[in-house]
Formats: sequence, C-alpha cells, structure tokens
Amino acid sequence: MDKNTVIGMLLIVLVLVGFSYFNTPTQEQIAAQHQPEQAEKQKAESSQPTPAASIAAASPDTTGLFAPAISGKGEVVTLENEKIKVNVNTKGGAVESVWLKEFKSYDDYNAGRNEALCLYNSADASTDIVLETKHQNLRLADYAFSVVAKSDSTLTLQLKDESGREIAVDYALVPNNYLLNMFVRVVGMQNDFGAKTKSLAITWKDRVRQQEKGFYFENMYSTLTYKLSGDDTEKLKEQGNDETSVTGGVDWIAFKNQYFSSLLMAAGSADHANAGFENVSLKSQQEEEGSGFLKSYTAEADVAFDPAGKQATGFQYYFGPNNYRLLQSMDEHRLAQADQDLEELVYLGWPIVRWINRYFTIYVFDWLTQMGLPMGVVLLLITILLRIIVYVPSKKSYLSSAKMRVLKPKVDEIAKKYPKTEDAMKRQQETMALYSQYGVSPMGGCLPMLVQMPIWIAMFNFVPNAIELRQERFLWAEDLSTYDSLLSWPAELPLIGNHLSLFCLLFCVTNVIYSVLMMRQQRDTMSGEQAQQMKIMQWMMFLMPVFFFFMFNKYSSGLNYYYFISLLAGALVMWYLRKSTDDAKLLAKLEANYEANKHNPAKRQSGLAARLAALQEQQEELRKRQQQQRNPKNK
Repeated sequence: MDKNTVIGMLLIVLVLVGFSYFNTPTQEQIAAQHQPEQAEKQKAESSQPTPAASIAAASPDTTGLFAPAISGKGEVVTLENEKIKVNVNTKGGAVESVWLKEFKSYDDYNAGRNEALCLYNSADASTDIVLETKHQNLRLADYAFSVVAKSDSTLTLQLKDESGREIAVDYALVPNNYLLNMFVRVVGMQNDFGAKTKSLAITWKDRVRQQEKGFYFENMYSTLTYKLSGDDTEKLKEQGNDETSVTGGVDWIAFKNQYFSSLLMAAGSADHANAGFENVSLKSQQEEEGSGFLKSYTAEADVAFDPAGKQATGFQYYFGPNNYRLLQSMDEHRLAQADQDLEELVYLGWPIVRWINRYFTIYVFDWLTQMGLPMGVVLLLITILLRIIVYVPSKKSYLSSAKMRVLKPKVDEIAKKYPKTEDAMKRQQETMALYSQYGVSPMGGCLPMLVQMPIWIAMFNFVPNAIELRQERFLWAEDLSTYDSLLSWPAELPLIGNHLSLFCLLFCVTNVIYSVLMMRQQRDTMSGEQAQQMKIMQWMMFLMPVFFFFMFNKYSSGLNYYYFISLLAGALVMWYLRKSTDDAKLLAKLEANYEANKHNPAKRQSGLAARLAALQEQQEELRKRQQQQRNPKNK
C-alpha cells in the first residue's frame, strides 16, 4: 500500500463526516423547533386556498346536506386480523388508531410489557375528506355515520338522508396483512355536484411518536417519503422543517419513522386518467427532543372522484414495518394498476451502494436469518463472507506493498543519485522505471480501498434500516438497533450525548490498531519526501478514530459491532500476510523478473514510467522554448 491507500481511507472519513454534517440540524433549525413562526402560520392560513387546502376547519353547515348527522355521537368500531388491530370512529368515518400485534415500543420492551405497538392514534393523527358540492363543502369529519355492515375485518359506514342521498365508506383488512382498503362512494348525489367536480380533497396528518431508545438515531431515518407517478421516490429532509408542492401525480405518501410507516395510496376511480394523488402539498415539522415525538407530518392532495357514484374512490393504507421483502410483496394486493414499489421506502443508499445491498446483502441476510441464528452471529458471518470476497485483492495489495518494501534499498540509491529538488522528476521517472523492470505496480495498494469502500457504505445504509435487528439482544447490547451504554449520565454533553457506547469504543480502538498496521506497512516502502509526508498523514489517521467516536457514539450498536469486527478481521488478515510473506524469496522472484525484462526495452520502461518520461520530455522542451523566448539571440 502507498499514500493512495491513505487518501482512500480519508475519503471514507469525509463521506461519513459529510453524511453526519448534512443530517445534523443547524442552529436555525433548532430555533425553529422551539419557536415556530406564528406570523408565517397566520399568513398561510389567510392565503388563497388550493383545492386540497380547502379542508380548513370551519363550523359545519347545520342547514345543509345530512345536517341531522352533525349532532350525532361517534362510536369506535374495531377491525382485526392476524397482524393489526384498527379502530374506526363512526364520527367522520376515519381511522382512529392502529395497533401492530407483533411489535412493541422500546419502552414496553424495556419494561417487559407485552403490549402491542400503537403506530397511529387520533390524539395525534387525522384524516379529513371533503366533497365540494354546489352549495357547501361536505367535511366528512363533521358527520356521524351509521354502521350498516360489520365483520371481524370489514366495515361499511353510511351517511343517508330522507331523499335517498347517500355517502358510504367501506373498510376491509387484507387477511394476514398490514393493508387496509378504504372506499368512498356516493349514491343519488349527481345533481348536488358541479359539472367541474372531478375530485375530492384529503388532508392527512400525523404527529409521529418516538418508538425507539435514541431520538437522534431514529430521527435521522424518519422522513416524509412519497413516490412520483412513474418515477422514483422522493423525501423531505430528515432534519429541521421542510415542505414542498408536487405538480405531477403521486402514487403514495408515507409518514415514516425508522422502522415503521403509515402509508397512504390512492387508487382513484376507474374512469380517471391518473389514479394517484394530484395537487399534492407536503409538510414536515421537526419535534423537540424529549417531547416523545419525532416529527409532525401533513399531506394535502386531490384524488379522482366520480360524483355520479358509478365508481368508488379507493384508498389503501399500509400500517406496518419497514421490511424490504414484506413491502416488496405488497404489490400482490395493490388496488392501483401500476406497481407501487413500496420497498423503495427502505433506503439502501446511492445507486452502486443500493445495488450491493439489494442484490447481495439482503439475500445473504435473509438466508442467514432463516437459519434462526442470533443477529450478532448473522452480522459476524456476513463480515467473514465479505472478508473472504475481498481477500484476493487485499493479498494483491499487500504483496504490491511488500515488493516495494524489498526494493526500498534500490529506491534509496536513486534518491541519493538525485538529491536536488529540481531533479524530482528525474528521480520519480527512474523510480517508476525500476518498479516496471521488477514487475511492481505502485498503484496496487488502491484496489482494496476501491472494493471495500462501497461495501462499508452499503453496510452503513443497510444495518440501520434492518428491522430484523430491532430489539435483538447480543452480548451486552440489549437492542442491536440502538446504542449500547457502557456508562450513562443524565445531562446531554456536547458531541458525546448522555452515554458511552462500548461497541463504538471497541470500533475506534480497533481502528487505531488497523491504522498502525497500515502505517507500518507503508512506512517500510517510503523514503525521502514521502517519509516526511507520511509523518503528517500519521496524525491524520490517528484523528480518524476520534472523529468516528463522536460520530458513531449515538449510532446503533449493530452498526458499531459490524465495523468493529470488520476492522478486527482486516487487522488479522494484514498480520497474517505479514507473517506469511518471506521477503528474501520475494526479492529473489523480483530479481528473476528483472533478469527476464533486462533485455526487453518495452519492459524497461512501460506504463506509468513511460508516461512520466514523456511528461518530462514535454516539460524539458517547454523550458527550452521559454528560455529562447527570453533570449532570442541564443536561437
């Protein structure tokens, strides 16, 4: 390895530091969390409403359509299947609360309570639907519906007047699934709507609760996510406040926290060109740490609607875990015609990193998980497998550095031959020619970094999104999805927080050991100016673990554990290669290469050496021309 390897590792640090920086709220964002802009809020409320925003709360019309139902009282009706329990309130006909039977919040898990996880609750969430008639806007939340049909997993609610006009809302849970289908339809109301009425308006809100142990880490992976029709998914920023308006179609909107999502899809009506959401406005507001909430989400949109009542407007909720394979299977039960690609809700990284996770990491993880192994063992086996994959390039890299090490005396002789600074090009050219004659590639040390860096980043994105690690114990870590605490204290300290993670500490200590081995290996191959540069790089490489400690102390113990065993395995491989390499035999092999190439001009100077020679000749020619221009008499 040479200094290019060090540069490669520094690039990893820059990527991770940059990721942490861009996901850390600014002072302005923090101030916005504590002191909302009331003036801006009032301005927004007084602005001209869009169709989707016309759901603004107002006193219901007690003389209009379905007026008697305004004073009616609501009751809670429960729908249930093997996975979830859903409560629907007849007042408004909307979902009131959702409980996930197979999951628990961290507080219940830590206290040993066997309580289902409450993902959605009317105390913090609401769904408002508005139908725009000729004379009034019917806000369904104002009316008490009657129950006309009910089973364990299905429900039909009805709002009907004496003239036979009717609004019905149908619910149906998909068996053994996290999907809830919802249909809104009207009967006998075609004369109540204007000719231009082709859509209904919906406003969906949720103040997302903190479900995990650490606010910082869970908040980092919680965001309002949405999918553009026929395109990729987009998201609002994870830190601070954010909002956007989408002019095109949107297939679905997800109120996402780290491991669970409340997601709404629109199937529209069959005679409408775009069955998704239109005129979409999205907003995310950061909640204060310690409040028990992560963010407040708001989505406003229009959905295709048939006022003649021939087609129902369809919605589909997904209340469940952010499990890649599970979300991938949801297309089998979709109401919309196009694939919904819900698995994109699980962020797997940038394109090349996403491919590694999608076509390698997930398959291996699923295979090992199906064996019933502890999650810590699964991560260990994945690390070993990845180390086996990169062993060959790592060995080639080490041998490249070892060859440069045994040739160092010859390189030192060249340095003595050209001691002056102005002879640096000649010294470099002759050194490259020496390496070429002995069959050595100075760039061989960069290959493992090019292979390992995408893998490191891939695991950086995969582990925090793997719900299988949630509430899984391993060694001293009570939950691999959040940080482990060797020590903890009440007050939040700058950079470090309120705890000390043992896995993070082990990761950083192992990083120091790995860096020492790398620097020792590189020091044996350098001389002259390179050796001086290496001393500066040593300080930078020792600072890397310090940066990592402050970055990763709040990260999940599973991620720190993976990096710890990965670096430990890398250090063991490097130690083994050092012990198993015979420098005398290696030098003898290089001398044989030299003898074979000595009488071959093409081998004496090829590749990088040849390019350096050509560059030197060009510089020398340029220098002569400049001298001639300064002294025309010397031509």
